[in-house]
Amino acid sequence: MATTTAPARAPFQVAFRPTVLDVVVPVYNEEHDLEPSVRRLHDYLVAHFPYTFRITIADNASTDGTPLIARKLSHELPEVTAVHLGLKGRGRALHQVWLASDAQVLAYMDVDLSTDLAALLPLVAPLVSGHSDLAIGTRLARSSRVDRGPQREVISRCYNFILRTALSAKFSDAQCGFKAIRADRARQLLPMVEDTGWFFDTELLVLAERAGLRIHEVPVDWIDDPDSRVDIVATAVADLKGIVRIGRSLAAGSLPLAELRERAASDAAGPSSGSLIGQLLRFGIVGAICTVAYLVLYVLFRGALPALWANAVALLITAVANTALNRRVTFGVSGRVGRLRHQLQGLAVFGLGLALTTGSLLALNQLNPLAPHWAELTVLVTANVLATLLRFLLFRAWVFPRSATTIAKA
Repeated sequence: MATTTAPARAPFQVAFRPTVLDVVVPVYNEEHDLEPSVRRLHDYLVAHFPYTFRITIADNASTDGTPLIARKLSHELPEVTAVHLGLKGRGRALHQVWLASDAQVLAYMDVDLSTDLAALLPLVAPLVSGHSDLAIGTRLARSSRVDRGPQREVISRCYNFILRTALSAKFSDAQCGFKAIRADRARQLLPMVEDTGWFFDTELLVLAERAGLRIHEVPVDWIDDPDSRVDIVATAVADLKGIVRIGRSLAAGSLPLAELRERAASDAAGPSSGSLIGQLLRFGIVGAICTVAYLVLYVLFRGALPALWANAVALLITAVANTALNRRVTFGVSGRVGRLRHQLQGLAVFGLGLALTTGSLLALNQLNPLAPHWAELTVLVTANVLATLLRFLLFRAWVFPRSATTIAKA
């Protein structure tokens, strides 16, 4: 009797889904609060969070039962991992865990979960989409609802006032334990952050702001933890020392922020462009508006200036406006970072347009020295159409090359 061999079954494969969010919970001697807080956070993320996630418990050299509870949770809940550090320091824990993480967005929150978890998705979404580089919860926004004692309220407001005064900080709340950052930005910033304790947050934010990164603020509902073991006096002294240190470094220019600032300016042109057809339409609308403005200005200036000067002045004014409008509308670049460089490059493009239109007027005058104004306008309109096409190509390939690259890949 013949025997047959059943075909071998293909091994069962689970599709790999990259982790979008890694929420780090730094803890030190939190054996009572750790398990209920992590389970509550895990349940919330499973039920309400639309992206893949991981919760990383970062134990800062705890001496109680915290490490055992962390390992127990990591065994029971597949999305939970535990990391043990031999030294204390929230900043040290975040520095180590964030750099080792493979997630797209890195976040942290205090183990007491003082911040309402409903703010987590608004915190993370702008980072996932590429709209922002960092995101912070703020207890000082008008729409925030905060329940804490007057002492902590005064200390928090005074501290943020000192930051605004001493370091020209624009962010509103440095110490809210509810923050997130894109992983690529974390890898760029963390090597520059020296503090390993509570000042870590402030130092990270100050450096990010000075590098031109986009910081998104989310108003939060926040309830003070009455059992907080933070030494307010020691923390305040350490924070003031950190402010002095950062201030000296910024004044001396010893921090390597220039390269990151340039990279941020280049990245700012990335996510906005849409399709090439959409770009052309927006560029055309901007060009039409600027052409009308140019013609009006030319007619106004032509009454008092020679044709060449009237053309140059009108073109210069509308070129500055054209660069600003295309920067924002066509190529989707916002903010002050890179604005001066874009205008200088736009003026270089203006120089080519000026040469084209001026050459057209000179050619007309050579052919017909008595040409009427309508002939001048006809030549200038034609020359401006060609200059507009040249401007679009140069804007897309040179001034805002990141947008062009993004469109080409779309």
